[in-house]
Amino acid sequence: MFEIADIRQKPDMLQAAVQYFWKQWGTETSYHFYRDCIERSVETNSDVPRFYVMLNGDRIIGGYALLRSDLNSRQDLFPWFACLHVEPEYRGQNLGGQLQNHAMNEAKAKGYDKLYLCTDLKDYYEKHNWAYIGKGYLLDDAETRIYELKI
Repeated sequence: MFEIADIRQKPDMLQAAVQYFWKQWGTETSYHFYRDCIERSVETNSDVPRFYVMLNGDRIIGGYALLRSDLNSRQDLFPWFACLHVEPEYRGQNLGGQLQNHAMNEAKAKGYDKLYLCTDLKDYYEKHNWAYIGKGYLLDDAETRIYELKI
């Protein structure tokens, strides 16, 4: 059985989580961005941002984040489900679905009735009850698809 934990509950894994999320989603020039965001998520009393890791023992095999903004033009939408990743050798076991369900339960417990995400991926999130609601724009003016999940 795999464990899903808020990194606030695993302070000894903080730097491993920073490395994990940065490796999956960052660039050469964004390490400090990820480190700062994740470290601040541990310190804040606010309900977001939060970073979650899926563990197989002490190994991080997946994760996701709940954020205020996913760096797109739709600042009116909140909170954002972001940074979903499952290690390739663990795919095909519905772990991404488990992480999404965990996020839905966490957001609901925090008092939210919807989650949002942006992606260029098609046909994956629709299988998990996300509804495409339109397009938005990233900081570099690239278009992105925006989805909503009612919880």
